[in-house]
Amino acid sequence: QVQLVESGGGLVQAGGSLRLSCAASGSIFNTNPMGWYRQAPGKQRELVARITFGGFTNYANSVKGRFIISRDHAKNTVYLQMNSLKPEDTAVYYCNLLQGGSDYWGQGTQVTVSS
Repeated sequence: QVQLVESGGGLVQAGGSLRLSCAASGSIFNTNPMGWYRQAPGKQRELVARITFGGFTNYANSVKGRFIISRDHAKNTVYLQMNSLKPEDTAVYYCNLLQGGSDYWGQGTQVTVSS
């Protein structure tokens, strides 16, 4: 069983920063890719950023240059540093682990950016 627990969401003004954390536990192999997705009201869930075990990263075009994904293998934790936040970044952010061909998700954390 895999558990992913996110933290760090909240309310911030436009231009501000937040740091999300996702701690993975259970039957995990930390060599698997981990990532962050988000879902705004009325929209589909979309990839925000992903990182491989080796540290290769990819980002959605909308967040490039503003968000940074990183991971701590020793803590089985992935982070998302979000800078220069915009109102359009408002969404529920979900942590994702791809393992054994299956996607595992956290419960989500709300990020709200006010203008």
